[in-house]
Amino acid sequence: MPRYFFNTRIGDDTIPDVEGEELRDADHAWEVAKAMIVDLLEEQAEYPNILTAALVVTDQKGEVVLEFPFAEALTATDETPSTRH
Repeated sequence: MPRYFFNTRIGDDTIPDVEGEELRDADHAWEVAKAMIVDLLEEQAEYPNILTAALVVTDQKGEVVLEFPFAEALTATDETPSTRH
């Protein structure tokens, strides 16, 4: 299974995910990213700039698979997207 890395970008700063997670595909990475963001928003609600952050998901080669703004997680449906990568 491919490994995906969930790097958090806040402004010009990036917090790298050095371990990553093995997932079946990019759609599964989208689901995991959304769940991670929802959890972070609940835990860090007292920081208003958290909504300006984004998860930048990369593959093992370092290629960006998707960028998921935290604010978008508030409006994203629970259905798996039909992504094209």
